[in-house]
Amino acid sequence: MARIAGVDLPNKQIHIALTHIYGIGVSAAIAICEKTGIELVKRMGDLSADEVNLLRKEIENEYKVEGRLRTETSLNIKRLMDIGSYRGLRHRKGLPVRGQRTKTNARTRKGKRKTVAGKKRAPGPT
Repeated sequence: MARIAGVDLPNKQIHIALTHIYGIGVSAAIAICEKTGIELVKRMGDLSADEVNLLRKEIENEYKVEGRLRTETSLNIKRLMDIGSYRGLRHRKGLPVRGQRTKTNARTRKGKRKTVAGKKRAPGPT
């Protein structure tokens, strides 16, 4: 099992296995394979040590992945919250940031429903 950028990559085709690294999607994985000259249909288990090192060097030099990317993303969100922008306030409140409706959906961001008790009716004349 090859280990690149601190991630154990599964024995799948290279362009699929590389997407297990945070920050590398399918198009970036294909571009990496083309740059290094490694065939897309090869599997991670079939790579030689030299080819794995070639992939590792390409990813380290050209892409921000895993820890560095996560850190940068969290700092960007923290900056938005510190300056008090609308997006920062939405992050702070745990609500959707990109303009989605919240009346009916948004359960992923808002979390489990919190039940609010209904109003008690005051006893009136009968």
